[in-house]
Amino acid sequence: MSLIARAKNIIMQPKAEWQVIDTEPATVGGLYTGYIIPLSLIPAIASVIGFGVFGLSLPIIGTIRPPIGSLAVGAVVRFVLGLVGVYILALIIDALAPTFTGTKNSIQALKVAAYSYTAAWVFGILSIIPALGIIGGLLGLYSLYLLYTGLPVLMKSPPEKAMGYTVVVIIVGIILAIVISVVVSALGFGVGSMGMGGMTRPAM
Repeated sequence: MSLIARAKNIIMQPKAEWQVIDTEPATVGGLYTGYIIPLSLIPAIASVIGFGVFGLSLPIIGTIRPPIGSLAVGAVVRFVLGLVGVYILALIIDALAPTFTGTKNSIQALKVAAYSYTAAWVFGILSIIPALGIIGGLLGLYSLYLLYTGLPVLMKSPPEKAMGYTVVVIIVGIILAIVISVVVSALGFGVGSMGMGGMTRPAM
């Protein structure tokens, strides 16, 4: 299945698409090169273009346009940390599976993490116009629902425990997002890379 078709299906008909994903053979490398990397580039590139062209409008101060080099480096840093974040989230999903009567399976866990991020990555295209970045972030919250519908199917957790499983993963995901943001800021890319939220605004 093509990347575009998969992204469309997981957003438009997640319950049916998770059933298809559940039985598909996959590898870590295949998921990254065929899905995670291409889609996670969307918000990163959109933000560089958006802030480089339109800039960041601030009250009193006016419009700020960070140097394109700074934006690009910041985007790369967030992009790389985001790729690591997806894998760490998959490890967490896998580790928590037995707690919610699920089955540990590292590849299935990575599928859940990867495909749940779809909405956040796709709607991250709105960052190409900084003023719409917040809307893109709100639409990206649909990824929470994708996670909720995917966990019981791929990790074999009982449906009645899906909510608890989802909430715990979300909490850990938020902590992960904060850590990534802190690291990015510590490296000096906090302001210059604002809005590259596809990866620092994880689905969880």
